[in-house]
Amino acid sequence: MSGYIGKKIRLERIINRETKRTIIIAMDHGLTLGPIKGLDKGLGEIVNKVALGGANAVLGHVGIPLYAHRGYGPDIGLILHLSGSTALSPDSNYKILVNSVLEAVKFGADGVSIHINIGTKSDPEMLEILGSVSRECRDLGMPLIAMMYPRGENIENEHDVELVKIVARIAAELGADIVKTNWTGDPDSFKEVVDGCMAPVIIAGGEKKDIKGILEITKQSIEVGGAGVAYGRNVFQADDPTKFVKGLYMIVHENYEVNEVIKELNL
Repeated sequence: MSGYIGKKIRLERIINRETKRTIIIAMDHGLTLGPIKGLDKGLGEIVNKVALGGANAVLGHVGIPLYAHRGYGPDIGLILHLSGSTALSPDSNYKILVNSVLEAVKFGADGVSIHINIGTKSDPEMLEILGSVSRECRDLGMPLIAMMYPRGENIENEHDVELVKIVARIAAELGADIVKTNWTGDPDSFKEVVDGCMAPVIIAGGEKKDIKGILEITKQSIEVGGAGVAYGRNVFQADDPTKFVKGLYMIVHENYEVNEVIKELNL
């Protein structure tokens, strides 16, 4: 019972209790890619900026609680990322555990996340990790965000709705509280993912896109039942991250139209 209550309390810190949606800003890229643009001058300032815009949570490795010292801005949820690999690895699709749920509890995190690639030779090991972390999360009352991608030797198109449906459902079947996965290209196909998953589904941003394009994808996903977004480079590499997050907030939590957001914020 205490684990269930703990999950419920923490989820309310990363999901808006009224809209049942969330805006998560992923900042875990430093482990994989190093000090890329937007994360190359420390983490505290960019956390401040997205918090001011209305983001519900930031997501990253222990570098965030250790080094993202903040001087201003509202409080914001913390999701500790537990898995990783580097771009220097011969098999960067194989994500191993680099932290634990218990460590997330000690850091005061509001949730944990792990990245799972299905379709690569190492996916059996990653499935085992997902099941194990999910059990720990239930025991310790920690929400689990599963980043699920069809990616690897057996995958030709990781945005294929039939593949995205499978990987999203895998996460729900193994106990994830929120599932992050790829946008499938259009609202009708993404609705199939949402309807078939059981757990709330949020979309990844991937490579940097134009502002209007990412806002339109966000709006379309929400209209067919998506539970929000988990964007990284599209936010922290934006010219004005605070303003961009405000635009996401208006769409995700206030149901604005894209053109209204662009006009009101002068995007």
